[in-house]
Amino acid sequence: QVQLVESGGGLVQDGGSLRLSCAASGSIFRLRIMGWYRQVPGKQRELVAHITTGGTTNYDDSVKGRFTISRDNAKNTVYLQMNSLKPEDTAVYYCNAVPLLYDYWGQGTQVTVSS
Repeated sequence: QVQLVESGGGLVQDGGSLRLSCAASGSIFRLRIMGWYRQVPGKQRELVAHITTGGTTNYDDSVKGRFTISRDNAKNTVYLQMNSLKPEDTAVYYCNAVPLLYDYWGQGTQVTVSS
């Protein structure tokens, strides 16, 4: 069964923090690079951070130094700690494998940063 369940989004002020969580089914998570993507209406979904099974991370320049991705391989869960949030971080955030394994996405979690 393929499953991705994102949580932890919300409304925060400019400069605030949030921690997102994503519980994934083993078929997606196990032995895979996992990433956090985000999408705003009218734009393509973009990959903002990813992490290997060994913990090597990579970030888009727009979030580098502010976001931290981590994973718990025992729990099939990936996290995104977001600090110093900016209004331009407002989006729906999704997790998924990198590259994608299936044409399947969870419901995502909305992050809204007010100025």
